[in-house]
Amino acid sequence: MKLKLTLLLIAFTFGARVFAQTGFPFDDEIRNFKHEDSLSFPKPDGILFIGSSSIRKWEDLEQRFPNSPIIKRGVGGSELSQLVKYYTPYILFPYHPAKIFVYAGENDIAAGETADSVFANFKVLYAMIRQQLPDAKIYYMSIKPSPSRLQFLPEFRKANKLIKDYLADKPGSLYINMNTVLYKAHTTVPDSTLFQGDYLHLNPKGYDRWQKILEPFVK
Repeated sequence: MKLKLTLLLIAFTFGARVFAQTGFPFDDEIRNFKHEDSLSFPKPDGILFIGSSSIRKWEDLEQRFPNSPIIKRGVGGSELSQLVKYYTPYILFPYHPAKIFVYAGENDIAAGETADSVFANFKVLYAMIRQQLPDAKIYYMSIKPSPSRLQFLPEFRKANKLIKDYLADKPGSLYINMNTVLYKAHTTVPDSTLFQGDYLHLNPKGYDRWQKILEPFVK
């Protein structure tokens, strides 16, 4: 146990030096998370939600699942590629979660990346998790149809399908369709009343819909 604590302290110290020397997108948010961890480090086997602002802005995520050890680590307007390149050593692997819920990829496509690029980055992330945390369950939350980004819907749908098909035969892994609950009744058109005024992020009613989808997987 003492050896593990020593190694963890070394990792935190090294991480702080890396921040000071290099920096990367949203590194200020990563610093804040590591500061929180230094005050109260999450217990292993928790339920980690990681990804972009759709996780970060889910302000009452922990309260919606009060009996579950939720660890919320949404990062700014981050991209899946940034999760792969930068964040996993700081806000994923150290927690040794039992379950990992990933919402990422929407910002990549909005920034000009293709569905194939998102899929390629997801496969890298999947391999990284399987190598470091072989027993963790992995849940990919589908890219949502934000009303302000309807021009990207074809690429969103393609990325979702690629990842869904990829995970279909992967043990301990699941693609979760988060989208149908956000459509207007009997259509495939997103219901704008479930989104904030930017028509990009969900409002509490939208998160109500997501909560119902996620409950059986979280519990």
